[in-house]
Amino acid sequence: MMYHKPVLLNESIEGLAINPSGDYVDVTFGGGGHSREILSFLEDGRLFGFDQDADAQANTLDDERFTLIPQNFRYLSNFLKMHKAAQVDGVLADLGVSSHQFDEVERGFSFRGDADLDMRMNQNADLDAKKVLNTYEESDLVRMFRAYGELKNARRLAAEIVGERVVQPINRVSDLLRVADAAKVGKIGKNYMAQVFQALRIEVNDEMGALKEMLKATEKVLKPNGRLSVITYHSLEDRLVKNYMRTGNFEGEPEKDFYGNLVRPFEPVNRKVIVPSLNEIEENQRARSAKLRVAVRI
Repeated sequence: MMYHKPVLLNESIEGLAINPSGDYVDVTFGGGGHSREILSFLEDGRLFGFDQDADAQANTLDDERFTLIPQNFRYLSNFLKMHKAAQVDGVLADLGVSSHQFDEVERGFSFRGDADLDMRMNQNADLDAKKVLNTYEESDLVRMFRAYGELKNARRLAAEIVGERVVQPINRVSDLLRVADAAKVGKIGKNYMAQVFQALRIEVNDEMGALKEMLKATEKVLKPNGRLSVITYHSLEDRLVKNYMRTGNFEGEPEKDFYGNLVRPFEPVNRKVIVPSLNEIEENQRARSAKLRVAVRI
């Protein structure tokens, strides 16, 4: 079984405008699909891959031009400096969860099978989904479900979780499904559970914090005219990427100099977001919500 089928492969690579002698970074290595495509364009250039997931690290490529860095991409700048690549020509990010992580039921990322509630992308990390559900204050659970799951009944769900864990710990997917069913008005649906699991996963892995740090690091890491190519899958991460590329901040508030010119580190390349074709969506379910944004370092 394929570890992970890359989404928007051609479009995201084209966005990098690859220089065969340049240095590039795939900050979400995964199964190596995007990395292999980047290498096919390189001659004496170099490619660095980042991935904190041990399963992904097992896919490392046997190519002298490639270096796999087993770290969270939030440390992009520090580890590139360690590898004598302080500035590069392009950075690619394919955000979200890989198909492999969803398909490996025991990782706890999906509600399609019963398993321990783990959800850690870095399997050595201390915080997992069980700890969040069984130790967080009710107010923190409300914040999490509202901010990262955009759940309208966040308060009720948090209350059900706190009440349930007094009786027994919420350790498995089936436990969370039972609690969520009690909190839901009407029949529980896939979309609702996807929002619940998304909120938990983002919290466990501090995905929004890591994304912000990585994006800010590209200001220093990318050379002038370097390219940033980012694929997003949900509105929270897409909003951050869009705002950052357009304004240089995450709030989306344009800043102008004395002459009225926008002050920002990047210029968007594609004015309209790039989405997969209908054929790609039919062949790869993960592509359904994918959006590609590309920007050039000013």
